[in-house]
Amino acid sequence: MLTTFASALAHPVAYGGWWPGPWFLLFPLFWFLVVVGFIVFFATRRRRWAATGRGPWGPSGPWSGPWSGPVGRSPATAVLAERFARGEIDEAEYRARLETLLATEQRPQA
Repeated sequence: MLTTFASALAHPVAYGGWWPGPWFLLFPLFWFLVVVGFIVFFATRRRRWAATGRGPWGPSGPWSGPWSGPVGRSPATAVLAERFARGEIDEAEYRARLETLLATEQRPQA
């Protein structure tokens, strides 16, 4: 009896010749990697859409508003800042126009 039990433990042909080995871990690992791959793909796609101004986070999307933008600025102030950075307008004109924009801009009510 003891020799039969010892020989069954020593041979991988125990259980009628079927021994799963470590292969049974591959199927859950495969599906885990598929799910993580989808999450990473859509997260990077969302980030790219937001950076380029497309998708629902862009200026014409359903979640846009006067408070959305690169640093919480409206599109008008962002354009004004870009014109100032390119040198199209000087600092005095930039400050005057920015003051006018901020005075007339509607802020979201918190």
